[in-house]
Amino acid sequence: MTQQEVLQQTTTRWEQLKLEIKQAAPSLGIDDVGFTTADPFLYLKGVLEEHRRKGHESGFEEPDIEKRIHPSLALDGAKSIIAISVTYHSKMENPPKSEPGQYRGIMARSAWGKDYHYVLRDRMQRLEDFIREKVPEVRIESMVDTGVLSDRAVAQRAGIGFYGKNCAVISPTLGSWIFLGDMITDIPFPPDTPVTEDCGTCTKCIDACPTGALVGPGQLNSQVCVSFLTQTKGMLSDEHMRKIGNRLYGCDTCQIVCPKNKGKNWNHQEELRPDPEKAKPLLLPILDLSNREFKEQFGDTSAAWRGKKPIQRNAVIALGNFRDKSAVPKLTELLHRDPRPELRGTIAWALSRIGGEDALQAVIHALAKEVEPEVTERLLQAKAILEGEIAE
Repeated sequence: MTQQEVLQQTTTRWEQLKLEIKQAAPSLGIDDVGFTTADPFLYLKGVLEEHRRKGHESGFEEPDIEKRIHPSLALDGAKSIIAISVTYHSKMENPPKSEPGQYRGIMARSAWGKDYHYVLRDRMQRLEDFIREKVPEVRIESMVDTGVLSDRAVAQRAGIGFYGKNCAVISPTLGSWIFLGDMITDIPFPPDTPVTEDCGTCTKCIDACPTGALVGPGQLNSQVCVSFLTQTKGMLSDEHMRKIGNRLYGCDTCQIVCPKNKGKNWNHQEELRPDPEKAKPLLLPILDLSNREFKEQFGDTSAAWRGKKPIQRNAVIALGNFRDKSAVPKLTELLHRDPRPELRGTIAWALSRIGGEDALQAVIHALAKEVEPEVTERLLQAKAILEGEIAE
């Protein structure tokens, strides 16, 4: 057999395996799968460096830019990358409604159902087992969300979808309600063709972004993105708290308004089916949760990774934005006894939004014993607002 015939036979083998993987994907719980080379993502270097220079990073990314560009740094001898996508629910059946005294927050759709990290790792493991059954000697490095590579850059090059102006990968068939995973391998799979579709002249996501975090097509200032803000710890600005609304974790605005998602609701991934009481929980009960109770209620969702503190702070913000007077007694109690300065400062703001004599008295009493300068400043601001409203 000539060298050319050996090469042809090898190529045919990997083409056949690629076809078998694509055919098996649905049975593995994978909604789409694409293939690309393990060549460096050289174009990303300048993009990532500029992003960092402008201070637009979230701080959750892999800090080493070189690792984000070169797949071979994650797997020596890398030849290909397999990209997968798994759809998630964008609509909830019979969602509970907010009512006076029974107001609810909202979790981003990516936090509905079981933590997607576990779901994606399960799908990646199924795929890895499938490949190893065919090629026992294969070398593989799988990544889900927290991997070093840019999963969106991989997905784009592997033909899963195009990079939208909202910074999401948008599949022509599935839309952007998809989770992404990457698998680097030493198998030289034939690559797929990238998607040529794009957003055209549409700017609905940029126009609808609550904080203007989409500073340009495909450009996100993570520092002011509502999704990022809901995951931070500490006190937020008045402007940002107003923009958060009743979001407890994440933000879906740029995907909700996207025309590419119109009419698309994927509900076949049972593990990602939302529990209405977790996806739209009552706000006041959240404030009483202990660490153990928080883990029991939300621990199996992706919203739990930062712990209860940001969620409880966001619940206070939501109560303030709802101007829920029935929340004043609980907020007053927490203002006087909670050890967290960031929560007390947020409560001061919420009480100033709710208004009324009871809110003013709570602030005045808290001022008499507050020792944290930043909280004192928030209380003084709240006092001035409340006194001004009552005097009118």
